[in-house]
This record gives sequence, structure tokens and C-alpha cells, in this order.
Amino acid sequence: MKKLVIFTLSIIMFFFKGHVLANYEKVFYDFEIKSITGEIIKFKDFQNKPILLVNTASFCGFTKQYEDLQILWEKYNKKGLIVLGVPSNSFNQESSNDNDVKNFCEVNFNIEFPLTTVTDVKGENAHEIFKWAEKNHGKSTIPKWNFHKILINKEGKVENTYNSFTKPTSKKIITDIEKILEIDS
Repeated sequence: MKKLVIFTLSIIMFFFKGHVLANYEKVFYDFEIKSITGEIIKFKDFQNKPILLVNTASFCGFTKQYEDLQILWEKYNKKGLIVLGVPSNSFNQESSNDNDVKNFCEVNFNIEFPLTTVTDVKGENAHEIFKWAEKNHGKSTIPKWNFHKILINKEGKVENTYNSFTKPTSKKIITDIEKILEIDS
């Protein structure tokens, strides 16, 4: 019986080893991406800051989450949090024109946090940052839909992931952000 328990635990640990024992050859800060206005966003400029990475879309049922992302930006940016929107048409709900996306975000949601160019977030053509996240943290980082969130800690590693249904201002996300920022709730 004891051997069966040890064997079962060993099997369970094997399936979770990729998540728990991530061997980061690179960290988030080693990458860069093109901004929605054409400049290069060098993630090394965000060194030692947590990042909430969110794939966004203008024509999605979750698009109103832009409001909550802006609230997070306003509340925590001066304390170090970077909210980074990654507009994506991976789910066929985004314009392919960066100017249209930028105007939509500014006019409808007053977005002030950084946005990237329209970018693939899943599959073979996904931006390298999403491939990196999957390699080091597992399948929970692969966006299943728009407004999937990946929280990067101050070390440049994936801290947690949140599905599209989890609002950016949910207690779960706020708690994780405040823990990284070392804010007492």
C-alpha cells in the first residue's frame, strides 16, 4: 500500500514538474515587441516591475475589461505595475489596422497603458513572448480567448495566469499584484 502511494505521488509530481520546475533560459525582460505606434518596447525597460500581459480585442464580449485594465494602470502604475495590452486577431475579433485599434481604445476607453501592434498570441505564429511563457510555465499561459491574462513577477517569470472570465480588478488578481508589489491589503 505504501509503495502504491509513493508511486502515485511520483506520477502526479511528474505531470506538474514543467510548471513547478521551470528552467528559465530567458526571462520576460530579455524580449521586446513593437508598440501600436511603431516604436520598439524593450521589456528590459520594465526590469524589476511586474507586468500584467493581456491579449485584447476590440470586438469581443470581454472588451469592457479595458475599463478595468485602465483602473489597474491608474491605481498601481506609480507603484511599479505595467499593464501591457497585446491586441490580437488570433480569435478573429480585432482589426488588423494598428491605427484603428489605437483610436478605438482611446475614444472608447481612454486607454493610457502601453499597447503593442496587433500580434498573434497562439499557434505557430505567436509572438515569441507567448511561446516563452508556454515553454516555461505550461499550457495555462496559452490564451484560450481574448483578455487572457499573464502576470509576470519582478524577476521576469510567470507568476500566475487568469482566464478571460477573470476580471482584471478581481480579488484574485489584485491580491497577486499587491503581493508582488509588497502592498499590505
